[in-house]
Amino acid sequence: MKSVLNWLASWMLSAAVWAGSSVFTLAHAVTDLPGGPAVNQLNLPQGVTRISADQAWLHWFMLIVCVVIFVAVFAVMFYSIWKHRKSQGYKAALFHESVAVEIAWTLTPFIIVVAMGLMATKTVVAMKDTTNADLTIKATGMQWKWGYDYLKGEGEGIGFISTLDLAQREMSNNGGPKKGEVVNDYLLKVDNPLVVPVDKKIRIITTANDVIHAFMVPAFGIKQDAIPGFVRDTWFRAEKTGDYYGQCAELCGKEHAYMPIHVKVLSAQDYSAWVAVENKKMAAKLDDPTKVWTLDDILARGEKVYNAPGSCVSCHQANGKGGGVVKPLDGAAVVQDADKSKQIHVLLNGQNNGAMPSWKTLSDTDIAAVITYTKNHWSNKTGQLVQPAEVLALRK
Repeated sequence: MKSVLNWLASWMLSAAVWAGSSVFTLAHAVTDLPGGPAVNQLNLPQGVTRISADQAWLHWFMLIVCVVIFVAVFAVMFYSIWKHRKSQGYKAALFHESVAVEIAWTLTPFIIVVAMGLMATKTVVAMKDTTNADLTIKATGMQWKWGYDYLKGEGEGIGFISTLDLAQREMSNNGGPKKGEVVNDYLLKVDNPLVVPVDKKIRIITTANDVIHAFMVPAFGIKQDAIPGFVRDTWFRAEKTGDYYGQCAELCGKEHAYMPIHVKVLSAQDYSAWVAVENKKMAAKLDDPTKVWTLDDILARGEKVYNAPGSCVSCHQANGKGGGVVKPLDGAAVVQDADKSKQIHVLLNGQNNGAMPSWKTLSDTDIAAVITYTKNHWSNKTGQLVQPAEVLALRK
């Protein structure tokens, strides 16, 4: 049955694709992105989870059932209209109701819908079963990036921000790829991909800091809204290693198109090695919060934190002027205020309903360094120095 459905699906798509595929491919020097979108893609993507395979099968089964019903009903209708037209001498039957007909056209659709629903129920129930996960990860949507926190399982405690690659953002600002340039992962490349092991049940808990987002990876057959103040969840078990791509699937603001998802599926051994590296990085970030820094040293560190990919420079710009809804740091009252705790609270807790997200994931030293940098850069010549201990004291 499945082979027949696949053959019919391919046949139905071929006619639509054939007409324009050659011209499109010649005009745009692009190729399919493994784990992501394909050139002239009309069908669902090739999934790498059992759920995605079941979804694809259900999609085509339901479509074919509907097409068969449509063809059968309209064939009978048009045949009846043509064969029994008045010009051939036929006269309409003079009856107003028929119990048999009423029962037939009520029971037949009911039985078909129930049968289709029963076939889909198993997959729908499986999609919602997030129990017994090997790894639990929280995905937090924010304008316009994703935050990942490994809550349970191997890698517990790891956390990072994943944002669009700065080179691709710059490419977009300049009008996109140049003519003839091949960039298959355009607007899908990130600085820090989500990394998971193969053949393990991964539970994704979704929430958001600001507006509604949606975590969607087509190859896994998952799409789950991320809503501020709510916790939702979904899951997947990737059966193949590789790189898989998705995007925020909920219109979340002016830079909605710049919020990609990149999931890297590794073997068990490679995943363990990645966890070890990340743990070392985290340990290196855990500076002694009691250390007293000099102004020159902490300014140098603050400059690196500010200009790191996906950090402050992404929104506030290198000149500190911000733009649009992003407030400037150059000349800002909270930056120049002698009460250093005000700016510390902003970085720890965010403000303006998430327009400025929380940066609690940074170490006390990094937060102190970047605040000191902003207080002493551009026109902000305050001479103030924030020590890591001051940040630690204000953490909730």
